[in-house]
Amino acid sequence: MAEGRICVGSIAGAFGVQGEVRIKSFCADPEAIAGYGPLFTKDGTRSFAIKLTRPVAGGLGARISGVTTKEQADALRGTDLYADRARLPSLPDDEFYHSDLIGLDVYDTGGVLLGTLRAVHNHGAGDLLEVYAPNRKQPLLLPFTREAVPTVDLTARRIIANLPEGLD
Repeated sequence: MAEGRICVGSIAGAFGVQGEVRIKSFCADPEAIAGYGPLFTKDGTRSFAIKLTRPVAGGLGARISGVTTKEQADALRGTDLYADRARLPSLPDDEFYHSDLIGLDVYDTGGVLLGTLRAVHNHGAGDLLEVYAPNRKQPLLLPFTREAVPTVDLTARRIIANLPEGLD
């Protein structure tokens, strides 16, 4: 993926028979995805202008440039869509783009390195930080709350975690 781009959504498949697609938006305001264009594939080899058409089950209906048939739309199923970071809004001090967190070292409140943040997951009950440590059989999953993660320092590239009881 090209530096300076952030994943803002994904093409979930075709919608209808005339090339419309269903888009799953990862934006706080799902419809804002249309204003961040053009959107790019992960490798940056393709770009798309997007025009939202209507809300649909599981996302938003959209027309994307260069796609006029159901077969073309189906072929794009699972394609992640990336926007240039400069087109995205600035965030308040206590909010972060997931891509800014990936790769940060995670320390406990005593200064002991726990591992490196590999992913941020959300299965509907809030964000979970997946921390990989070479000495652990399974990654550590931390709730991304102020209580469990009191400090995120992007400048120092580190996260301080207050491990909930039973997670150490």
